[in-house]
This record gives sequence, structure tokens and C-alpha cells, in this order.
Amino acid sequence: MSEPFDYEASVSRNIGWVTPAEQARLRGARIAVAGLGGVGGSHVLTLARLGVGAMNLADFDRFEIHNMNRQAGAFASTLGKPKSDVVAGMARDINPDMDVRVFPDGVTPANVDAFLRDVDVYVDGIDFFAMPARRMLFAACRERGIPALTAAPLGMGVSLLYFAPAGMSFEDYFKLEGHEETEQFARLIAGLSPAMLQRHYLAVPERVDFVARRGPSTAMACELCAGVMGTAVLKVLLGRGKLKPAPWAMQFDAYRQQLSFTWRPFGNANPLQQLLLRFIRPQLRGAAAHG
Repeated sequence: MSEPFDYEASVSRNIGWVTPAEQARLRGARIAVAGLGGVGGSHVLTLARLGVGAMNLADFDRFEIHNMNRQAGAFASTLGKPKSDVVAGMARDINPDMDVRVFPDGVTPANVDAFLRDVDVYVDGIDFFAMPARRMLFAACRERGIPALTAAPLGMGVSLLYFAPAGMSFEDYFKLEGHEETEQFARLIAGLSPAMLQRHYLAVPERVDFVARRGPSTAMACELCAGVMGTAVLKVLLGRGKLKPAPWAMQFDAYRQQLSFTWRPFGNANPLQQLLLRFIRPQLRGAAAHG
């Protein structure tokens, strides 16, 4: 840099939408982000530009060519490089004063305590298929009283779920315990997207492949997730306005230009969710058979 970094100058255009005292609170916050690919990388950059002063970042993966369509850290120059190193470097390039703790092996039972140490909010960016790690992290946040949020990129939209420390837990909402893997995937889809706004415009259904553990995703969805997540984190940290916790879910679909708020008492045990699961299960079996 040709001149010393000035935090106040770098976030000066935030002031007006937040007060100087609120900006100082954001600077003093520590956010944990697990998974730095599609949504996770965009979350980190948005939160860095918001002025969050400290982050714990975890990912064990490296950038590959198929990440280029949507992942914030995927460039020709970063192919083959660890996602944790690349995204941490981008965050520090936005705020050289940021305190970044990097977990290049991802989050495991051995390091989850360190990953969540001093954390004010947990932001979920884990791959859809990484069910054990996701369940472990949400349970660990619950035990520690840490607010936890997930924003799912669905089609060309976003679905937000907020798990408040004293509200409904991740497990109580999704009800995954005791079910085999494919059923857990079905329950995750149903819980993330009770309104299923994206289902009408999937153009090539066979590209959803649960055997190969891959599916289509767009940059628009990832960026929408980051905007919604950044706003939700701001509200949690600053205590500004209401943020509806689970069993509420919010889905916005930019392609259909629709916004939906759903309330599902008892989570996936709700009769409406049971009907939705009856629709989803055959789709997953079809995808598995195709794979």
C-alpha cells in the first residue's frame, strides 16, 4: 500500500446505514465461516466490506475449474490453491487489520472448540452433502449459545434460516437423527426450501446427481445469499430489528420475482413438510438411479 490502511476511511460509506458506534461493534465482532466455496467465499467478502474485524475461516478444499461459475475466490490464478488461503488473503486485502484465524483442514471434532472460540455468530457455508460436519457444527453452536445462520443458494435465489441460541435447534427443525443418508438429504432440502420456489424452472433435472454429489448452482444465487446473510449478521450483532428464527424460513427467488415466508412448527414433522417430503423423495430416487 502506498499509504497506511485507515479502517474508518475504508468503511466510511457504511455510516448512515449504521452509526459510528455500531460500526465499532462490527469491528469488534468475530464471525466463523465454515466452507469457503460458493456461498462461503461471498459471505466472507461481504462481511469484510461490512467492517467485521475478526474471522475464523475453515475449508480443506482447493479451487478447481468447475468452481469458476460461482465461487468468489475462483480465478485462473487460484486454480489448485487452497480455498482457505485464497479467501483469507482476499479478506485481508480488504482489511489488512483483520484478525483472521485459518483452519485449512476444515472443521473436525478435534478442532471445533478452537474454531468456535470467541465467536459471536456462526455462518454456514458447508457443501450441501457434508452432512456430518454441518450437524456437528450446528450442535456445537447450540451448546455454546452461538447464533447460527445458513443461506442456501437455490436456483437463482436464496433461502435463509436463523437458529437462535434459545430457539428451535437445527436438529429439532430438520429431524435428521436415525435416518439414512438419502433421507437426510431429502429432509435438508425440505427444511431449507419449504416454499420450493425454484422447482418450476430447473431446465436439466438430470444434472442433480446425488450419487456423484453434485448439482447446478449459479453465481446470482451465491451473491444473493451473501447480501441476505450480511444483513442478517448485522441485525444479530447490532440487535437491530427482528430476524425471524426457525421454524420460520425466508426464500426469495429472483427468477420468479417472489418472496415467501414460511412457518413450520415442529419442523419437518409438520404435516405440510411431510407432504413436501413425499414429493422430494421420488426425485432423489430418480436422481440416484440416473447416477
